[in-house]
Amino acid sequence: MIQINMNKENVTNFAIMPKFNKNDTFNLISKMSFKRLWNGLKVLTSFYISRISNKPVQWGLPISISFEPTTSCNLRCPECPSGLRSFSRPTGMLQKNFFKETIDDIYQQLVYLIFYFQGEPYLNTDFLEMVSYASSKKIYTATSTNGHYLTDENARKTVESGLDRLIISIDGTTQDVYKKYRVGGNIDKVLEGAKNIVKWKKELNSKTPFVFFQFLVVKHNEHQIEEIKQLAKEIGVDEVRFKTAQVYDYENDPNQLIPTIEKYSRYKKNKSGTFIPKNKLANRCWKLWHANVITWDGLVVPCCFDKDATHQLGNLSNESFKKIWQNIRYKEFRSSIIKSRKNIDICANCSEGVSVWQ
Repeated sequence: MIQINMNKENVTNFAIMPKFNKNDTFNLISKMSFKRLWNGLKVLTSFYISRISNKPVQWGLPISISFEPTTSCNLRCPECPSGLRSFSRPTGMLQKNFFKETIDDIYQQLVYLIFYFQGEPYLNTDFLEMVSYASSKKIYTATSTNGHYLTDENARKTVESGLDRLIISIDGTTQDVYKKYRVGGNIDKVLEGAKNIVKWKKELNSKTPFVFFQFLVVKHNEHQIEEIKQLAKEIGVDEVRFKTAQVYDYENDPNQLIPTIEKYSRYKKNKSGTFIPKNKLANRCWKLWHANVITWDGLVVPCCFDKDATHQLGNLSNESFKKIWQNIRYKEFRSSIIKSRKNIDICANCSEGVSVWQ
């Protein structure tokens, strides 16, 4: 059954606090252990103690981590550093041995592993081997792809890898609309890739990966919202989700991306007629207590909004993840969130929910 999901908190990056359907929930529960449950309780408790005391308290290890397979990408999307080739940090590929060493250090507490930050994961030839390794540790695994490399062989390997969740970004139902944002993309390849995944799930009698189309709603494609629902149903993907677009120069919106349908927009107009973010940026952020991001070369950064890794909280080439998670830089960053989140540059354009419960 196709489910349509629009996160009321306008989630911008698919998986830091993912939503689950019944099958997904059962799959996640099956991966739980006492250590993971106990760790999650410690993290949650420390978050609320920090809110009450206005001082950063951090117990436990992250529940969720994003690992970046690569910064390379085959497309040139106009609001993406990978697509624009505008990174100040180097481009490269995550090495599987480094990945395995890090996972070995934290897998007993880790519940959810996202193989994505920037770039196209399938460009890393070791990507699915790393998924298999994480799956062998009974970690819930997810990735996001533009769908151009889901060949028949890769689709079979994806299902066999044990990947739990596959997000296919598809921002249009026709080539002329799709290519306006997914510059250099071919919608026929994306649709064929989705069909390949659905086929191999059936062939291998596998319930995973849970597949959904992620539709970035912008001005030029908002008229195709109903069409993408029907297209997903015809192909047999599990769900459709709608994503709000992050626009760097949102006041002027030079690429004319901000949609006219307000519920799909991350921004609203103020009295002067310019756009401002809807998020009021309360001085708290659940992400800083339960999740983080690791770049392909081992830099530990606060979250998915630090695309250029300007807030480096540690480097795994110099120290272990567990030491980084409790180091002075992390404590200072959490403290700055509690004191004045609006003064942190990467938070200014953030639309993520500020806590697990409001």
